[in-house]
Amino acid sequence: MRVLVVTAVAAERDAVCAAGGPYDTVALPGGYVLHRAAAAAHPALDVLAGGVGPAAAAAGTATALTAAALAADPYDLVVSAGIGGGFAPAAPLGSVVVADAIVAADLGAETPDGFLPVTELGFGTVAHHPDPTLVRAVAAASGAAAGTVLTVSTVTGSAARTAELAARHPGALAEAMEGFGVAEAAAAHGVPVLEIRTVSNAVGPRDRAAWRIGDALAALTAAFGALPGALEA
Repeated sequence: MRVLVVTAVAAERDAVCAAGGPYDTVALPGGYVLHRAAAAAHPALDVLAGGVGPAAAAAGTATALTAAALAADPYDLVVSAGIGGGFAPAAPLGSVVVADAIVAADLGAETPDGFLPVTELGFGTVAHHPDPTLVRAVAAASGAAAGTVLTVSTVTGSAARTAELAARHPGALAEAMEGFGVAEAAAAHGVPVLEIRTVSNAVGPRDRAAWRIGDALAALTAAFGALPGALEA
């Protein structure tokens, strides 16, 4: 099994790589650098830092998937991974979340009556649903909670916005900025997708002093240490 793991930034990529290895670096078109697992690794986890936000994530994922397809060595699974905000109290700092739904929370239109998702405007999609059996296996192996992970282009920074998102998405456990972009690219290539997030901060008013980025990155390494066993099962 070949798995492409897409993070936003190098620190997240390195946290994922710390769970396995050794890795070789491979240059891809567009200036991307893929950390490719050694041939003996099974399942083989290749890791790419694709950039921040859904558009960058989609572009980086599509580039890696296309390169693999052209080399006649396609991926079997794409995983969007990294740290993110957790909705308290369901997803506390340092916890792990596996998405059972990857939702674009701000893709749509504002109206006098509130937000309308793009689907209610008559086009597009706003959600991808990973395979439930895979979600359960990975959640069990990593000690994660399973629930909706929201993709936003602007990180939530107020109590009012937090309440709005929670009301529109009552099953949301976390928010991040890349999952939906990764899922869109994976869907275009016909490859299953998964999203794994570890919680570095609470969704709500910004309080940098309360963030626990180091703890979240350590949790990300631990989660990916458990992933191969879940995929084998």
